Amino acid sequence: MEKIWLKNFPPDVPAEVDLTEFTSLKAILEWGCARYSELPAFSNQGTTMTYFELDEKSRAFGSYLQNILGLEKGDRIAIMMPNLLQYPVVLFGALRAGCTIVNTNPLYTARELKHQLLDSGAICIVILENFAHTLQEILVDTSIKSVISSRVGDLLHFPKAQITNFVVEHVKHMVPEWHIDDAVSLPDAIDRGAELTLNDIKLGSDDIAFLQYTGGTTGVPKGAILTHGNMVANLQQTTAWIKIVLNEGEEIAVIPLPLYHVFALTSMLTFFKLGSKIVLITNPRDIEGFVKELKHAKFTAMIGVNTLFNALLNAPDINEVDASNIKVVIGGGMAVQRSVAQKWHEVFGVPLIEGYGLTETSPMACANRLDIVEYTGTIGLPVPSTDAAILDETGNELPLGELGEICIRGPQVMKGYWNMPDETAKVFTSDGWLRTGDIGFMDKGGYIKLVDRKKDIIVVSGFKVFPNEVEEVVAMHPDVLEVAAISAADDRSDQVVKIVVLKKNPSLTADDLIAHCRKNLTAYKIPKYVVFRDEPLPKSNVGKILRRLVKEDLDAAERRT
Repeated sequence: MEKIWLKNFPPDVPAEVDLTEFTSLKAILEWGCARYSELPAFSNQGTTMTYFELDEKSRAFGSYLQNILGLEKGDRIAIMMPNLLQYPVVLFGALRAGCTIVNTNPLYTARELKHQLLDSGAICIVILENFAHTLQEILVDTSIKSVISSRVGDLLHFPKAQITNFVVEHVKHMVPEWHIDDAVSLPDAIDRGAELTLNDIKLGSDDIAFLQYTGGTTGVPKGAILTHGNMVANLQQTTAWIKIVLNEGEEIAVIPLPLYHVFALTSMLTFFKLGSKIVLITNPRDIEGFVKELKHAKFTAMIGVNTLFNALLNAPDINEVDASNIKVVIGGGMAVQRSVAQKWHEVFGVPLIEGYGLTETSPMACANRLDIVEYTGTIGLPVPSTDAAILDETGNELPLGELGEICIRGPQVMKGYWNMPDETAKVFTSDGWLRTGDIGFMDKGGYIKLVDRKKDIIVVSGFKVFPNEVEEVVAMHPDVLEVAAISAADDRSDQVVKIVVLKKNPSLTADDLIAHCRKNLTAYKIPKYVVFRDEPLPKSNVGKILRRLVKEDLDAAERRT
């Protein structure tokens, strides 16, 4: 196939990246800690950890896993905590010990946690004590042998650590009562490991770095097998893409999305590889607190999702954030809406750049050029060493401009789903293309336009309606804060469009929205039903609106009435 997108690559971005420079994530981590030793690595809640301190603490933790717990190469270790300084220490230490990481959502219910621990076969878990009561419920039914607990303030400077832990536990009462026999505190584990030697584990590109579970937005979460080779490839690809605007050892990058999500994870590792100071936001849903952090960060880069950017733009004092140092802001995880991108540009003077990827692609597959000056409405170009094609149902490549399934091939594509050969076979074509489940088209410049998820398409009287388009139009209305477009049953048609809206202005009516849609959408795309909610729409762990849950909530409400 002809890689027509290469003609639109920035001049300094290569068509292919070097996949031999590093053999594993462990090699990159140790290289980075040595190269940027004296620079600040991570910052959280007023405490900053240097690359040297990260090296020491992660080495000690890895040593504890090897020498005290007896973990060996390939053993699975679950990490269940939000963005705290503990996260990179535990993550890097476990990788240096040769373990496979199972990133786990702290908000999982006991049922969800049990499924993931059983499916992955994790034998050790590091958990913030705020969520230990959930683990306690199902621990005996899992393969977990060792529990390491952490408190929110564990790695903060004295006396901030003690004050934070006291407030979290005794003032805000954020730690439900729990008891797990033989649980060890993370500070104790690091202290004990510091007295021992970390064994040098040899890791290669085929060794498994992560069992990264999909969000489960359309069914049971599946563990994507991401090897060290997959992750190194994606770091090389993303680094090559962003180095045209970011410099080694100079950047301050804000990560508000949870590190247990693959978009935040790989973004963090990319900024690490550049020697950046990485600001971890523990609770981005606290918009007031998040804006306060941004005021002091003097950041040059940030990642996020559309809903988060929209929430920030609606914060009362967002105009007080110093935007003078910002070089790049990247949106992923869900479609970036034009209205949000345009307002972001107005407020901060920099474009909101959309990228695209999946858990199964480690995750970056496509991205817009970082030197664009305005919103493109596309997910950009395939990144270096990546092939993209638009295929039909039988696997044939479609002509430019024609709608089909976006498919990806490249070194960052997963090896398959953990213990799920049938599911793996469903997502790969016979010639190695990964079917993404997303519908889109490629233009003559190689830019890809993402239209919607294949499973979310609404068919109205035989015509396909893409929820993203309806949502983008509705979101343009100044009185709308959030919207989800879903299908609904109707007497005259198998399906019609229903929108579920969170108002910004209480005076907004359904007639207002229908009139607005009539000006911007053809007749069959216009919503037939408008439902207003008083609460924010249900979202994934990174803030992506979950249409499936929106629909389930409505169905449940209708059954009650």
